Amino acid sequence: MTVLRNARLVLPDGVERGDLRIQDGRIATSTTPGADEIDLGGRYVVPGFVDMHVHGGAGASYQSGQAEDARRVAEFHLAAGTTTTIASLVTGDPRELADAIAALADLAADGLLAGVHLEGPYLARERCGAHDPALLRPPDLAEFGRLVALGRGHLRMITLAPELPGALDLVRAAVDAGVIAAVGHTEAPGAIARAAFGAGARVATHLFNAMRPLHHREGGPIAAALNDPRVTVELVNDGVHVEPAVVRLAVAAAGAGRVALITDAMAATGMGDGDYRLGVMDVQVRDGRATLAGGSSIAGSTITMADGFRRAITDVGLPIEQAAEAAALTPARALGIDSRVGSLESGKDADLLVLDDDLTVARVMKGGRWL
Repeated sequence: MTVLRNARLVLPDGVERGDLRIQDGRIATSTTPGADEIDLGGRYVVPGFVDMHVHGGAGASYQSGQAEDARRVAEFHLAAGTTTTIASLVTGDPRELADAIAALADLAADGLLAGVHLEGPYLARERCGAHDPALLRPPDLAEFGRLVALGRGHLRMITLAPELPGALDLVRAAVDAGVIAAVGHTEAPGAIARAAFGAGARVATHLFNAMRPLHHREGGPIAAALNDPRVTVELVNDGVHVEPAVVRLAVAAAGAGRVALITDAMAATGMGDGDYRLGVMDVQVRDGRATLAGGSSIAGSTITMADGFRRAITDVGLPIEQAAEAAALTPARALGIDSRVGSLESGKDADLLVLDDDLTVARVMKGGRWL
């Protein structure tokens, strides 16, 4: 057993000064003799972050489908405080996606990943962002069924544009297969977005970005998502994708319980400025901002969850408990794994972070073990 003494525990309903007990990789309620006691000197303890949308980091990408690359990405983000990771794939040709999902499913089965997210290929050309428009295609139930089978239960989410022909049928098929349907990269009017949520879609992919903008006479997918209490809205809180005032607006509209901070991180994260790839697309990173080479379309981010969490407090002005909820419990709830991770509650996995006074990550614990 390990006992973390003199900690400021960040809980869903506030911050509590006290001790945290850890036994057999889980958060415990009582102390057994011979416990290893660590005095944290009043440091914050927050739940390990849960990133439900991340493409890469440390110079590598999940898109390659190579185990070495996937481990490099996951381990980089783990060291930065993301204890639960979903591997996101951008639009690719059928063979590439099939191979990548099959390979990543093996790593999910081993516990390295919490699943796989398909961002595409059923997206709107008008809102393709950093996806290759030549590879976009209409929803294909047969292809989706093959990808689900290759995922062996580890395909967790698919982002699609609900206005495309057959998209609502694919939303229903995803729900039936236990895959989260997400609305994103879309030009859908509000009525179609609401129909997608009515059919079972439960996530809005990086709200505001790569989707029809909010208009006072046509709210589009943004208003549809913010007004639906069943929908979790993703936000990339890097100061590039959305400004702090817009993050505050989204939290005010939906509540921290429906806002999931994500990174949408690509290979450049942790590497600095330079030239990179996102799928088949060339990306340039300048001053930490990733855009398509020769263009202005944002191509993912270069932040970690710790960066987005800290900005939620320092730039957006959220209380630390709301920032922790948005970075851990809300995405865990959206993924259906909140019984195991996402908060510092008894019986859950001992996935947690110790923060210094400036909110930087001092130590990371995964399953009761310090990194």
